[in-house]
Order: sequence, then C-alpha cells, then structure tokens
Amino acid sequence: MQLLHAPSSPYLSLLSSKSQPKAGRLSPENCLPLLAINCSVQPRRLKRSIWVLDKRSILSSVSTKAASVEAGTSAISIGTAESDVLKALSQIIDPDFGTDIVSCGFVKDLRINEALGEVSFRLELTTPACPIKDMFEQKANEVVAMLPWVKSVNVTMSAQPARPIFAGQLPVGLQKISNIVAISSCKGGVGKSTVAVNLAYTLAGMGARVGIFDADVYGPSLPTMVSPENRLLVMNPEKKTIIPTEYLGVKMVSFGFAGQGRAIMRGPMVSGVIDQLLTTTEWGELDYLVIDMPPGTGDIQLTLCQVVPLTAAVIVTTPQKLAFIDVAKGVRMFSKLKVPCVAVVENMCHFDADGKRYYPFGRGSGSQVVQQFGIPHLFDLPIRPTLSASGDSGMPEVVADPQGEVANTFQNLGVCVVQQCAKIRQQVSTAVTYDKSFKAIRVKVPDSDEEFYLHPATVRRNDRSAQSVDEWTGEQKLQYTDVPEDIEPEEIRPMGNYAVSITWPDGFSQIAPYDQLQMIERLVDVPQPTPPQPTPAQT
Repeated sequence: MQLLHAPSSPYLSLLSSKSQPKAGRLSPENCLPLLAINCSVQPRRLKRSIWVLDKRSILSSVSTKAASVEAGTSAISIGTAESDVLKALSQIIDPDFGTDIVSCGFVKDLRINEALGEVSFRLELTTPACPIKDMFEQKANEVVAMLPWVKSVNVTMSAQPARPIFAGQLPVGLQKISNIVAISSCKGGVGKSTVAVNLAYTLAGMGARVGIFDADVYGPSLPTMVSPENRLLVMNPEKKTIIPTEYLGVKMVSFGFAGQGRAIMRGPMVSGVIDQLLTTTEWGELDYLVIDMPPGTGDIQLTLCQVVPLTAAVIVTTPQKLAFIDVAKGVRMFSKLKVPCVAVVENMCHFDADGKRYYPFGRGSGSQVVQQFGIPHLFDLPIRPTLSASGDSGMPEVVADPQGEVANTFQNLGVCVVQQCAKIRQQVSTAVTYDKSFKAIRVKVPDSDEEFYLHPATVRRNDRSAQSVDEWTGEQKLQYTDVPEDIEPEEIRPMGNYAVSITWPDGFSQIAPYDQLQMIERLVDVPQPTPPQPTPAQT
C-alpha cells in the first residue's frame, strides 16, 4: 500500500518535472540520498541503475494509480448501487404512517454484490402482525429487481423487538409488552369477553405474540371460553412471580385459574388482586396484551387504566339505547385518561332468515357512538348460534371456523387494531422532541394537527411537581433565576399517551402532560437554522 504515495517519490519528480535534468546528466547532488554514496564512484553505472529503477517505479506507479482509480470507481459504484436500491425502495409507502419505508427506518442490513448482481436486505416492521407485510415483501422484490444490474434479490422480513411506549419504571412483567389493548363495554352481557378472546386469537393468527388478561374477578369468563391443558396458575417460588397458562400459543391469566372460582370481596381488595395478577405475571415478550375489562367505570377500571400504560381501547356495545348510555360513560373515562378508543364493535346486530335480514334489538347504537365520539371504525357482529356455542365449548370461533363470516369480521378488526396501535406509537414517540438547530422543544400532540415550539427554560420553570411547588401552600419553590436561559433537555421520553418525561442536566426528571404543555407560553418567532456556507470546492 505504500506505493499509493509513489507520485510524490523523488524518482517521478525528477523525471516528470521539465525543470530537472535528464537521467544521463544527473549530478551527485541530484541523486537520492540512499544512492548518493555511489554517485562519485561509478557515475555511469549509477546512471543506468537509476534509470532502470526509475522505469520500474514509473510502471509501478502507473499500475498503482490504475488500481487506485479502479478501487475508487468500485467504491463510487457501490455507493451508487446502494443509492439506487434505497431510491427504489423509497417508492413503497407505508399507508399507516404516510411515509416511505426508507424514511420509516424499515430497511436494515443492506448488502450489495454488484459484480454478481446480488442484493439482500431486511425489512424490520413495527409488528409481526403487520397486515401488509406480504405486500411490502412483494413490492420490495419487484422494485429492486427492476434495477438493470440486479440479478437476484433476497428480502428477509422481521419485526421490532417488543418494548412499551412508557418512560416510567414499569413492573418487570410488563417491561417487554409493546401494546396493551383494553376491551371494554362498561355494561355486562354485551359479548365483551367473546370479542376479547376472538381478537386475541386473530392477532395470534396474524403472527403476533399475544396474551389475554381476564380482569373480571367477580365473574371471570376466560376459563369457560378456552380449554388449556393446565387450568391452574403456577407460582415461581424463587422469583415470586406467576407463570401464565397457555392455550394454542396464547398466554392467559384469570382469577378463574387461581383455583378459587369467583371472588367475594370488597372493591379495594379486588383492585389489589388485579394489580398483583397483572403486574407479577411473567408475560415475557408480547406484541399485544388484550385486557378483558370488567363492567363499569369504578375503582377497578380506574386502577387498571392508571397502573397499566394502555395503548388503545376497543369499545363493545349492542344496538339497544340502554347499552349506548353505559358505553358513553366508558368512552368518556378513556378520553379523560388519554386512552384512545380505536374501534367500536356492535355485537348481536342482526340475523338472516328466509332471505331477509332482521334487527331484533333495533339499529344505530354503534354508529351513534362512532358519530358522537369520533371513533373511526365500526364493526358489526351478527347473532350466530356458533359464536355463542364456541364461547361455551372452550374453542374460540376464529379458531373453530377460520374462514367463516365471523372470523372475517375479526380479521378486519385485528387489522384495524394493529394499524391504529402502530400509528399511536409513532405519534407518541414523536409528539415532543428537542430540535437542537432551533434550541426549542417541538410539540405535536397526538390526534392534533397543531404544532408549536416551547423554550426549554420556560418548560422547566412550569414544572408543577412537589420539588418545584409547595403542595400545601402552593408557594413557588423553584425560582425564575434558578433555571438558566440556555438550559437544554438531556432526554425526552413518552409516558403512555398523556405525557412525556423530560430529563434535565441537573438530574431532575420532569413529568410534562400534553395538556400542560399546550397551556405554556409559546415561541412565536422560531429562529431558523443558519444554512451551511459552501466551501470553495462547492462553488
């Protein structure tokens, strides 16, 4: 590799420079230091030796320069090839995020062998249950194969590891769960447990790792609706944790598997039991944990919503007006707790007979929920004897008849839940960020088109925790001058769907709810970053 410096060698500078004497007229002072000792002894022999050496150096240098140019061309070619592949893949748009898969960061481990025309890469999606992963794989193969120099394409599909969108200290059992989805009705007898179980097995059929938590201690339904071989929960004596039972690849926990049947206890005790069952269970890595919520909007429901970082909720109702009244209470509860409701399932809508469709319980409750609360998706479930029978037999309907009408409805619901959870995670992860070029905190609250900037020092001074404000007197403990004007956050992480945790240089971790950030004084004239000045080579 030292030959790469040959152009600066004295041999080439002697022979290539017009100002230097020719080889036959070399004088001792013009000779190389290593050969100068022989210049005065055998000048003629030396002249030939230097010429031969110079000739070899020239040839070596020329070949080295050629190799160097070839290597540089190869490097440029590889860079161009990589650019071509990424440009081709950027034609594929993720319909949920509205951004191409390259900008989404899905393309990983790109390897190119242009000599053989081989391209391989991995598409890492947000969830293994992505409903359009086959389309992504097909399109990726097609657009890359269209490049003229590509002869073979190898696409590998994968998913991001399970991780919650929560900055706080979660219980160990919940630290590897990506999405927690609540199935709620706030009214008993509308088929909430049927929806929860069938949705869980639909997500599992889509390729996700799934668990079910039956949160109804007074009347657990899960032991009737599934038939696991081991019908008792087992305690890990060393870790003092609960090992969930499993049926057809789905992990599950219910008070009905605790060997005590239904509970007869007061509300505070029930909340403690639910907390223990949920947070001390060894769930492992899950893409989705489906929680079958108990009826009502009392202590138990509030405990679940506040202890567990719920990603989203699915509302179950029936066509009757009475069901709508109770469901409306539940939707308002989730709204207040910043848990987005992503779909409404209207159960027992209709049945078909004699070529006609009948609506025995009336119509409009589900659509009324959608219209009044702006929930984007509505799914209808018919009255089917098989759906009811499957719930009693211990075999979910989507497993017993995976090609049936009911299974098709749950497939659509599963696709909706996957897409909405991915969108929520994306919105939450980018809701509050720090822009170093502006030296400002950028805020774009989920489910809002509004975007604004806040001064970091203003955010820090508006902390309302006990460290900044006296809880008893309301006196401001954190003074204006305590916060330097040039303070910058070290880290900003989401806390569920309602707030972010901001870590400051002094080690203080500030919890900033979105509602509070929207009330803080905003930056009106955000300074634009100074564009880089072009270097002489660029002009």
